[in-house]
Formats: sequence, C-alpha cells, structure tokens
Amino acid sequence: MASRCFSIHVRNWRREEAGLLNGAVLIRNVHSKPTELRTSQCLSTSSLHKGSPSLKLSVAVENRKMAPISIKRILISESVDPCCKKILQENGIQVTEKQNMSKDDLIAEIKDYDGLVVRSATKVTADVINATGNLQIIGRAGTGVDNVDVDTATKKGIIVMNTPSGNTISAAELTCTLLMSLSRHVPQAAMSMKAGNWDRKKFMGAEMYGKILGIVGLGRIGKEVATRMQSFGMKTIGYDPITPPEVTATWGVDQMSLEQLWPQCDYITVHTPLMPSTAGLLNDTSFAKCKKGVKVVNCARGGIIDEDALLRALESGQCGGAGLDVFVEEPPKNRALVNHPNVISCPHLGASTKEAQARCGQDIALQIVDMVMGKGLVGAVNAQVLASTFSPGSHQWIKLGEAVGVVLKSCTTSKQPFSQVQITTQGDCLKGSSGYMTSAVMVGLLTDVSKSCPNLVNSLTLAKESGIKVTRNHSEGLTQGACEVEISVNGSSYRATGSVQGGAPVLLELNHSVFRQPVSLTGNLLFLKATASPQLLPSVTGLLATAGVEMESFSAPATRSGDQWYCVGLSSLLGDLGALKPLVKEAAQLSV
Repeated sequence: MASRCFSIHVRNWRREEAGLLNGAVLIRNVHSKPTELRTSQCLSTSSLHKGSPSLKLSVAVENRKMAPISIKRILISESVDPCCKKILQENGIQVTEKQNMSKDDLIAEIKDYDGLVVRSATKVTADVINATGNLQIIGRAGTGVDNVDVDTATKKGIIVMNTPSGNTISAAELTCTLLMSLSRHVPQAAMSMKAGNWDRKKFMGAEMYGKILGIVGLGRIGKEVATRMQSFGMKTIGYDPITPPEVTATWGVDQMSLEQLWPQCDYITVHTPLMPSTAGLLNDTSFAKCKKGVKVVNCARGGIIDEDALLRALESGQCGGAGLDVFVEEPPKNRALVNHPNVISCPHLGASTKEAQARCGQDIALQIVDMVMGKGLVGAVNAQVLASTFSPGSHQWIKLGEAVGVVLKSCTTSKQPFSQVQITTQGDCLKGSSGYMTSAVMVGLLTDVSKSCPNLVNSLTLAKESGIKVTRNHSEGLTQGACEVEISVNGSSYRATGSVQGGAPVLLELNHSVFRQPVSLTGNLLFLKATASPQLLPSVTGLLATAGVEMESFSAPATRSGDQWYCVGLSSLLGDLGALKPLVKEAAQLSV
C-alpha cells in the first residue's frame, strides 16, 4: 500500500573508472518490509587494485507483491471509547491500553507496537517517535494533531491520522453555546443567583439577531457554526486560505481578507489549526482594528488568540467578552484571564460529549482497519498521496515508479550525488497521479542515498533533506500512460521511461536507448552499455553459460549506432561482472 515490498541487489561498474578496472563491484543490498524499503548494507570495493581476486557473492533474491500495511499491535495511551478497542480486536489487532504514562514510560513502551492511538493529552514528541522500532501509524482520536510531531513522523515514514469529522458537531455546538452565553451573560448571572443575588440590570445583554459573526477558518466546524448561527439571524462573514469563496458562498458565508473582516465583526470565532501562520492571529494589532466591544470565542487551539493581548483588550474595553475552551498552557497557571469577569472559560470541553467520544473512537478504529485491509485511507494528515494508492489500477504504476528509480540510479555510475530530479507523467490514465508517482520514483532513487528507510510517506521529505530538487509535471493526450524520469548528476543528465503493459511495469527507454521490445521490470536484470556488434550476444551468452546462469530474455535497442543500452534477463545474478569488461563499457545488475 504505502510502498511495494521488494529487494534490490545491485552491482555495477564503469570501465573508465580506474578503481574498477578489474571487475570490482559496487553492491547495494536492500531488504524491505511491507511498507518500506530498507537499506541494510552498502559495500564498495572500488579500492580493489589490479590483480585482486574477483569478488564472489551468494545472493538471495526476493520478489513479493505490494502488500497492505501490517498492523499487529496497537497501544492506546489515553481514555478512548471502548468501541475503539473492540473494533480493532475484532479485526485481529492486539490492543494494549495504558494511560497516564510519563514521557519516559511512553518511550520505553512504544518500541513494541506498530500503532499508537492518542487523544490530545499524549505528547508524541520527536523523542518518542525516534524511540519507535516498528511504528507505522499514529492515530489521533480527534481533529487537531498539534500534540504530534508530524514532521518527525513523516521523516520516519510514519502515517499520522486523525478523525476529521468525529468531534465536528460537538465543537460547533460548544462554540455556539459560548457565543450565546457571551451575548446574555448566562454563566455570570447563574453564579450571581447562587450567591443569593438578584441583579437584572448588571446582566443586560444583546440580541444576536442582525449582528455580524466573523468566522476565521471555514472547514467542517466553521461551516457548522455558520449554519447554526444563521438561524439566529446573524450575518456570517469569514476568511479561509484554502476553501474557495464560491464554496463558502453556498453556506451563506461571504469570504474576505482579515483586514476587511476585523472592523465589521460584532463577534469573532476561530477554527484553524495552530501553526506558525495562525499563532497570535488575534493580537494587539488586530484587536485595534476591531469594533470596540467585539466578543471573541476560541474552541480551536490555545495560542491562536494572543492571551496577553486579549487580557489587555478586555481591560481596556476593546474586547467586550471572550469564550475560551482552550489555552496555551492547559490547565492555565496564569489565572488572570480565566478570572476576568467578562471571560467564560471551559476546561477544553470541545470534544467532551458522549457522542463525540464514541464517534472519534469508532472512526479512528475503522480508519486503521480499512487501511490495513487495503480498502482506503481517510484522515492521513501527512500522507495524502497514499489515498490514491488504494485504487487497484495504481498498484502497478507505483511498482513502475519505484523500479524506474532503482534502474536509473543503478545505471548512473557517477560517484557524485544527483541534485535534480524531473518526473513527468504522461497520458490520460495518469492524470492526477503525479503525487504518488513522484513519491514512488523517489523511493527507488533514495534506496542507497538516505540513511532513513524511504517509503511513499517520507521519500519527498528525505529528498529535500538531501538537497535534491524534485519537480514534476504531467502531459496529457497519450492513450497509454508513461512515466519519464530524468536526473542530473554533476552537470550530466540521465533518463529512463517506463509504462505499464499487460498489467506489469516495463522499461521503454534508458539514457536515450529505446528498446525494441519493452523490458519487463521483474526478476534478475543485467543492463549493459556497449557498441552494437554481431559478437555481443553470443559473447554474453557464452559468459553466462560459463557462470552457470541462463539467459531468460534479451532486449536490444532500436538504434544500432553508437553506444547503446541492452538488457538481459537472468535466471540468477552473476557473482562477478569482471568477465564483461572486454565486451561492454558499463554494466549493472539488479533484482526487482
């Protein structure tokens, strides 16, 4: 699912490299799990000198089909609805529940699990993630994932998943409750009554009818808040950098810039994730642009509203009241904001309803089970590219991308690292596939470059860390799809083109050598660069016979002029490429 499971065994040499004149071999061994490609050894024998004995190898070759992610054991580190555990266990997954663990306890415990399910209290930091051994998924039973170090998880190829709609209704209803409570001072009036008072004048409120509500963040929750508050006769305006204005207009929300929004609002509610671009979104500057007495609500994440700026606005009267369910520090140690008479505060109750808890627990369990069963991927916040890989038609294309990357890297004998990769998908059948095809190609290209284990989740992140510039585009119009990959190494370019024919990946072109018959990218393959000669085929056949290796196929280039690439299918890999030196200029062999 996330990546095809296969092993690559590569040996190559280039005649011009002095260190490889005596058949020295560059070996790359890659053994993979169902969701990753793992480089287990990289051995260079370029130091062999003239007269050195040939290097003999015993190579085990694996060739498996792509499999779904294997999740056998899951740790639930917080109180999650019992249905979560029940669903997972009914689908053959072993579940352990351990709550209130310290960071050190979690680090010690997590090593034995394939999956982790959390709510908002567990801090899945870089230290925790780096301590994992087999972890493949972090499931957040809720919406926000700011308690998970998503970047570190991505680098390790771990999927981070949330339940996008599990607590939508509950969070929206609490937002509306706080908006109405701010309008009529309900909590303050109730406390006054409990204290034995009867003060009608002190709690004079205002109607919501005809007022303007500004909604910052127009996702699922923002939409639900808008439709509910419109029933009170409020005019709803909003801002969202992702949701198109024509879409929000169908909900009755007029979009505009924040600069236009601030001065118009009687009430403001925020529904964005917490990230650098949203931290302190409501601050001294933005409060100064608002109507005097504006009321604000935050049921999203603490820190979106600058708490110090909010307190100053409350004390000056610029802000007439605040409804807060979340805080920068939870529970808040600085009580000045909580104790302010015009603040209505809750201890992070946005998802604290029986329905939301059951829904989030059920959703995260079903999403994990569907992923394991290969049915689909929902809620992946760092691996959206994987959603398309569940289509049966995509599997062979992913295999192609990985294999083309491996072939191109293997047949690029420069010792310099490649700096640029251009990936072009072609044909109507690959429209919209450039995301996962790019990731798949990078998996193949990075198998012996990155220290980490490349897979579809992390390959682009690893490429960026390695300083590799990756670009992609798509060309339509072709009836049959193809994937072309070009890499730049020290000013030189290398290119390979492949396709899927008969339900299997094939290589069409390698470094400008177009094969007469497509090369099937399966089994043991020997790539040779040589000048066309009548003696080439019989000489190679004789060499293989001497080595006890059968030739299963032979693919020649369509053009016979100049140096061209040939591909030979082998019954097994050669233990030594040295005997090929008099026949060819470059050689590389691999198993896929």
